Amino acid sequence: MGRVGVIGAGLMGTAITQRLIGAGFEVLAYDRDADKRAAIARVGARPEATAGVVIAGCEINVLAVFNTEQVEEVIAGPGGGLDAIAQGGTGARIFIVTSTCDPERLAALAQRVVPRGAQIVEMPVSGTSRQVANGDGVALVAGDCATIYRAAAVIDAVCPRRHYLGAVGNGSRAKLAVNLILGLNRAALAEGLVFASRLGLDPVAFLDVARGSAAYSQVMDVKGDLMARREYQKPQSRVDQSLKDFALMLDQARATGQDLPFAAVYARMLEDCVAHGEAEWDNAAIAEAIARRRS
Repeated sequence: MGRVGVIGAGLMGTAITQRLIGAGFEVLAYDRDADKRAAIARVGARPEATAGVVIAGCEINVLAVFNTEQVEEVIAGPGGGLDAIAQGGTGARIFIVTSTCDPERLAALAQRVVPRGAQIVEMPVSGTSRQVANGDGVALVAGDCATIYRAAAVIDAVCPRRHYLGAVGNGSRAKLAVNLILGLNRAALAEGLVFASRLGLDPVAFLDVARGSAAYSQVMDVKGDLMARREYQKPQSRVDQSLKDFALMLDQARATGQDLPFAAVYARMLEDCVAHGEAEWDNAAIAEAIARRRS
């Protein structure tokens, strides 16, 4: 199938790598964390010492880094993608950005890199890393249609299902709105399970009741058992990642003059998790922040 670069070997980067290898691609991978580079090798990728080496060796590179700053660094920073192109012999490069980013900054970066021989395809993914690994993630794709067509085999391998959103920036806008709804669903489930427990009900047994009720939502299947059993330390999606996304949501809302009262409360609950050393736990740990609140 060809060779693809993956920059970022965390939960999502690993899931993406598994999808690509399963589709027959050779994967060159980089992460600044040596342990993650070693781990990505165990799933079949070839780890490299720098992002620049990966980018130089691959026409299409998938970015699964933490935030907008890291996306900018990988593409336009010293030793990044634009430097690799400028050194010659590499040709044009496509960067598929799966990170949830500041929409305006990513759109500006996408315009800035075109004269330098690069194209950005925005592709934040709706779904946990486990859902992505299983082929159940949904891609929110934005960017130039011709570039997306060139990268279609890679996009299809990672996410068989996708929506096209138009210009770069709209993918992150849609992802932030989706994650707002999803996060508040998690919060509602967490509060319901905590409440049931305080009333003397077994949360594991009550979860089955909730699943069979009018309150059912998919989040019960994805996060319910983790909350009911208080098992958070093998994350599918982390507290600090959710907090990053909710901070972006609140920034975007302020820019439009919109108040998001429930999102603000949810962000404070995530901050409570971080303050209690739970930043790298699964974001189902929102239940712990709720349980700590006493009247």
